[in-house]
Amino acid sequence: MDDTSQIQPPPSFADLFRTRSGKLSASIGEVVQRYELCEDLACHLTEQAQTLYHSGNSAEEQVLLGMHAGLAADGSVVSSAEASWIVQRMAELLEWRAPQLPTTISE
Repeated sequence: MDDTSQIQPPPSFADLFRTRSGKLSASIGEVVQRYELCEDLACHLTEQAQTLYHSGNSAEEQVLLGMHAGLAADGSVVSSAEASWIVQRMAELLEWRAPQLPTTISE
């Protein structure tokens, strides 16, 4: 994506910033910054998700859906599309089945 950055967001993340015609709706630098934030959140929240799951109060899906609700809430530092990506990434990191998330409307 960017010749000056060694960080290359995966296509699944870059697609959050693509128009219908396939062009990026944000600068490459901004996409990389947003990716770093979302990847960091996914990595940091996996430990919290495991703790919630192992406390016995929730199933894997419920833990991830709860995390999504918090990430997608008004005032969040991430968009609803980014929140969905983060939860999908968490499921991947945790080796859990990804839940069916609410449909996000293009922002």
